[in-house]
Amino acid sequence: MTQVTIKNNAAISLMRESGAMLAQVFKALDQQVKPGVTTLQLDEFVEHYIVDVLGAIPASKGQYGYPYSINTSVNEVVCHGMPSARHIISDQDILNVDITLKHQGYIADSSKMYVMPNASNMARALVDNTVAALWRGISQVKPGATLGDIGYAIGDFARIKGLSVVREYCGHGIGTEMHEAPEVLHFGRPGTGMKLVPGMTFTIEPMLNQGSHKVKTLKDGWTVVTRDRALSAQAEHTILVTPTGCDVLTLREEENAAGLLANIS
Repeated sequence: MTQVTIKNNAAISLMRESGAMLAQVFKALDQQVKPGVTTLQLDEFVEHYIVDVLGAIPASKGQYGYPYSINTSVNEVVCHGMPSARHIISDQDILNVDITLKHQGYIADSSKMYVMPNASNMARALVDNTVAALWRGISQVKPGATLGDIGYAIGDFARIKGLSVVREYCGHGIGTEMHEAPEVLHFGRPGTGMKLVPGMTFTIEPMLNQGSHKVKTLKDGWTVVTRDRALSAQAEHTILVTPTGCDVLTLREEENAAGLLANIS
């Protein structure tokens, strides 16, 4: 495995800036995600906001040849959903919007689930439990803990809730590159894997399915869906390991990290 890049204070300061800017993007996007809007319109809004309002770069556009600024993953789409003028959001959909932003050389990565007004109770429960699973993982992050601790916390919670964890995709180190070491799996055994040290930055981004964990990639080469077409949800933040625990660099205004972590028993 490639060596993990430990960020110094200057790099951490720049990553905090990128993370705060990405939180701003989501705040602006919240007013745009609604039934009747196309996923391509969301992509165009985000690109405009990142470039013209914030003076930053949509890091996903052009990464590995990807042509858009965001991923829009609706219902059974697990991840990497491609915006489209043909995909009109319905009042029953659940939608994950995954955005990366680069500013002064450093990248922040986060995704958020949006639940439309007439989504089913099962869909709402899936989204709530996926967000809760993310925070279970975040609660494990501190110096001396292991990557296995994070994966176990997420996977065990998903099992208790009757959900499956997608295994093909994982969190990752992040900094000047979108994908750095280490890989952060969303299942695992406590006390195993790399130990966490201050200055590490990585994403945690569990993808949970209502049905089987098995997925497949569509012919476009990007869109990943559940094989059984059951609903899927994802939640993601960029995390910094601090000397005393962790900071969520992409924390959004509507989130209270202390409150969310305090509710985890």
